[in-house]
Amino acid sequence: MRLRGVRRSSNIEDRRRMGGRGGAIGGLGIGGVLLVLAIGYFTGIDVSPILTGSPSQSSAPRDLTPAEEEAAAFSSRVLATTEDTWAEIFPQQVGEAYQPPTLVLFSGQTSSPCGGASGATGPFYCPLDEKAYLDTQFFATLAQRLGAKGDFAQAYVIAHEVAHHVQNELGILGQVNQIRQSSSQSEANAITVRLELQADCLAGVWASKNTTLLEPGDVEEALNAARQIGDDTLQRNAGRVPQPHTFTHGTSEQRARWFATGYKSGDMGACDTFNARQL
Repeated sequence: MRLRGVRRSSNIEDRRRMGGRGGAIGGLGIGGVLLVLAIGYFTGIDVSPILTGSPSQSSAPRDLTPAEEEAAAFSSRVLATTEDTWAEIFPQQVGEAYQPPTLVLFSGQTSSPCGGASGATGPFYCPLDEKAYLDTQFFATLAQRLGAKGDFAQAYVIAHEVAHHVQNELGILGQVNQIRQSSSQSEANAITVRLELQADCLAGVWASKNTTLLEPGDVEEALNAARQIGDDTLQRNAGRVPQPHTFTHGTSEQRARWFATGYKSGDMGACDTFNARQL
């Protein structure tokens, strides 16, 4: 991905020098508790710190390694491309201005209003503070353990989390959360799959607006990343027989196809997974 000359976003919150900081919110009423529980189930992250009031852990300030500095610069530039892309698309296709999210970079563990996070949880988006969370070590996991190599595979991950913010801006996350609360677990999983596939499609829309930054093989890197993190592939690689009723993100084929749909169309309207007869 050609990022030389691309500006850095100012919407970066880097917690890595302190080893993981950030506050959980306390004093929740029953409505707040239910919301946090729903978001924890929805995102798959640990909400116990926020519910128990456990303080977040921190460590003495440290210097970042050159690799960490490079990861921050890369993430900041990719985030800037999402800001420019959605700032252009929203007035055209939504009729509203776009308000970008903040990207929190952390190392090891951190906390958010949606619960605790560690590198093991993977990147996630928290609608309560409108921030995306990323342990930059996940890039190494993506390449070495999941078989999704390349800088555009990493960019796809960031674009996917920003796509969840786009969904939040559109009111989709809130609607899905309401449906999930009155659904069985299998039904909740099914609608979450549609949400995640839409985010893949919206990431494809972002990619379609940045073709001047793409290098040969970049799109295939994103498609490969989508395939490697499909539910069926992850379960199979864990030595399990894939169980479709437990899927929360979609199959490898679905994730790659919906990214390609967004990329080929460049249109948010093509990403209506909720009314799609076939995923």
